[in-house]
Amino acid sequence: MNHRWTTAISFLKQLTFLKVGNYLLLATSFQLSKILRKPMLWGKPTTLSIEPTTSCNLRCPECPSGLRSFTRPTGMLQDRLFEKIIDESKNHLTWLHLYFQGEPFLNPRFLEMVNHAHQNGIFTSTSTNAHYLDETRVKAILQSGLDQLIVSMDGITQEVYQQYRVGGNLEKVKAGLQLLLAERSKSKQHLPRVILQFLVTGQNEQQIPELKKWAKEMGVDELQLKTTQIYDFENGSELIPSDLGYSRYVPVGDGSWKLKRKLENKCWRMWQGAVVTWDGKVVPCCFDKDAKYVMGELKSQSLASVWSSLTYRQFRHQLLKDRNQLDICRNCTE
Repeated sequence: MNHRWTTAISFLKQLTFLKVGNYLLLATSFQLSKILRKPMLWGKPTTLSIEPTTSCNLRCPECPSGLRSFTRPTGMLQDRLFEKIIDESKNHLTWLHLYFQGEPFLNPRFLEMVNHAHQNGIFTSTSTNAHYLDETRVKAILQSGLDQLIVSMDGITQEVYQQYRVGGNLEKVKAGLQLLLAERSKSKQHLPRVILQFLVTGQNEQQIPELKKWAKEMGVDELQLKTTQIYDFENGSELIPSDLGYSRYVPVGDGSWKLKRKLENKCWRMWQGAVVTWDGKVVPCCFDKDAKYVMGELKSQSLASVWSSLTYRQFRHQLLKDRNQLDICRNCTE
């Protein structure tokens, strides 16, 4: 069976009438909010991104983990906090992305957390730089119930790969990915679905044809060519590809750059779900990497109370009124 269909079936199997009803409430209230320009919210988050750790083995130039540039506290997600979040959200949560910043596999309890969410009927996904896919972890991945694994690999040769994935070892990534796919096949499993993600930059765009050939030979389930988020894009960057089809930004004409897409005063993400940092802070979305806009603290509050709090309501209201006033929105593709 096609792995895309297998993943879809796995997702659908974990749906309940309650989860579907909750999603419809969220979607309806979002549409009404857009029309009325007033935040209305029915339902609870249908998706969550939870951060296993801020630690990372690489030093990627456009990543706070890689740059070691966080102003917020750094650390590891603890079991007790994670289990609290799952207990509070399992009846309405349809998708859990166990990733925000950092390399998830550096948290020694990571796959136990995946399994805990899986046992509670939640579709699970994560993203990795694939430096830790050894035999022991690959077997644990296959036993964990993980539904989707995104592998970030931004070059097909070491010389190009290390320009963005600073400190990375491409052969280690390739070997780990090959091992995972081989063991999955040997065990006659279809999950996790493996997505190879390639951030297209001015340094690697010429490798796309070779990448497509390699990905097909390797047998990954999907290849995603993704645009790169760049800080201070207004002045241009060597990371912006010459093929602007792979760029979030376009030149203005005076040497400066702007977002390709017009920023509209709406955002489904603010009704769909939220992001939780390793220490339990709830932030609006993955663009708030330094947790500047904290909506609440799950160590002392319930997810439901944070989700419907005055702070969150005011944030949604500002977004509907003038999104340009929110700095984390100014570099957003939504």
